[in-house]
This record gives sequence, C-alpha cells and structure tokens, in this order.
Amino acid sequence: MTIVFQERPSDSPLIASVSTGQTVREGEARRPAVNGWHMVFVRHQGVLQPFIVGPKTVAGTERWNADADILWIQFRLGTFLPGLSFKSLLDKEVRLAPTVDRRFWLQGAEWPVPAADEVESFVRDLERSGVLSQDSLVRAVLTQGRQDVPPRTVRHHFARATGLSHTHIRQVERARQAARLLTCGVSIADVIHRAGYCDQPHLTRSLQHYVGQTPGHLLGARRTI
Repeated sequence: MTIVFQERPSDSPLIASVSTGQTVREGEARRPAVNGWHMVFVRHQGVLQPFIVGPKTVAGTERWNADADILWIQFRLGTFLPGLSFKSLLDKEVRLAPTVDRRFWLQGAEWPVPAADEVESFVRDLERSGVLSQDSLVRAVLTQGRQDVPPRTVRHHFARATGLSHTHIRQVERARQAARLLTCGVSIADVIHRAGYCDQPHLTRSLQHYVGQTPGHLLGARRTI
C-alpha cells in the first residue's frame, strides 16, 4: 500500500467529508471523475503546500510523493468561493501561497491551516468572512429535485457554484453508481437497467470516460470507487 488515509463525515452543511492521510511511498492510481472540489494541505519534507483542487470532469491518474502528510476537505456541491470562477477550476489545481506558522493566503487574507478536528470551525470562519458561500438553489435541485425554477436560472446557478452543468453532474453520479454496482458483483445487464443506460456500449463508453475502467474490469472487483 502506498497511501494510508482515514475519512470521516461532517455535520457541516458545507462539507462532504474530511480525510487525513500519509503517503508511504511514491505511487499513482486511476481516479474517477469528481463533481466536487477540495481544499488540500500537503506537508512534504517539512514544506507546507495548500491547494484548491477543482472538479475532475473525466477519469484520470492521481500521483503522489512519498512521506507526505495530507489533509483533504471535500466540499458539498453548491459550496463555492464567490471570489473565484469555478469554470477556471475545472480539471486544475490552484496553489495557494503559504506563509509562516502554518498559515496561508486565501482571498487576500491569511488563514491558519486547520487540524483535522478544527475543520468545521475553520470553514465556519471562512463562511462568516464571505470567502465561502453556499448556493441554496443548487442544493435544493440536487437533494430535492426542485423543478419550479426556469432552466436558464438553474444553469446560471450551477455554473456559478459548481462550474458544471446539472446534466454533467448526473452523468458522473450515474457512472459512479454503475461502477459501485459492478464491483459488488451485479451483472452488466442488471446494471444497465438499474442505472438507466440504453445498452452495454452506452454503459461502456460512460464508464471509460468517467471512471476510467470497462464494465468487465469492474465486474466483481473488490475495491471502492
């Protein structure tokens, strides 16, 4: 194993999960498309490097160095940085400038790097200062299927708060659902039906694009996508 990490849920309405990890040696792995964005703090050879990691629109490869300590904050869809265009974050990592004493620059101010058990308090402070915000319409569409808003308004809110369209988000989630079913041993035919694909070529194209694997490779594999 080249990376060891622990993930916990969060009771914050802005945070999806908080993870801490250590890299044992250099490594790489295939990673699926990811709709959300992360704030990541890496300490490698005594040097702190904070990042904002944008949504990943297609499957790709993740690489890491040995002997690094990492803190990941994954934000819920609809949580965004008002001072930053999310379209500019798609498939990109933005390096934030570290300062001294475990601090870094974000939106023109210095902020402390939180410990894993301080993340919720740190995010509340970002929200109070206006650095972070949450789009309630995006959350309502995603969690409640709200349909009483003009499509143009929905597109605007999704573009601002996620950088993605609602359609793209659904396609990624469907592909990840299909991948999870396959790794649990569900047959390809049943996955096509349950995930709403037209046929096996449709499923295969979607999984290769968003997950980076074919149905045959995923079927029966005992790993988490």
